[in-house]
Amino acid sequence: MRRNRHCKAHAADNRGFTLIEILVVVVILGILAAIVVPKVMDRPGEARIVKAHQDISSIGSALNLYKLDNYAYPSTEQGLEALIAKPTGQPEAANWKGPYLQARSVPKDPWGRPYQYASPGQHGDFDISSFGADGKPGGEGEAADVDNRN
Repeated sequence: MRRNRHCKAHAADNRGFTLIEILVVVVILGILAAIVVPKVMDRPGEARIVKAHQDISSIGSALNLYKLDNYAYPSTEQGLEALIAKPTGQPEAANWKGPYLQARSVPKDPWGRPYQYASPGQHGDFDISSFGADGKPGGEGEAADVDNRN
């Protein structure tokens, strides 16, 4: 008799989930997805702007490391490619210890265009910018320029 009670208790512990319980969970997840996904998908423009700021920040950090090794930023002519491969021309990169970016190439902005680079920049040692969604200087909202000053 003891043995039978033990087997029944053990069988009740291993019964798992019913189809109804699984369906309730799936319905709840569906409702949550219907509420959350449109809010996230409504903001791809903002996500691209944030990504551009992050890229510009990491490129700026890489440029600062480059300057620590070579005592100057790459010239506008040498460009951001100097962060990937040792540049030629002036200023000479005699102590180049790169690559200074983890990527195998300089990243493009979130809209698929190259970042603009100038050294010396109009606003400091260097300027890095993206022209935003429209690819033209100026603009508002998603079309606004994103640079290392803002």
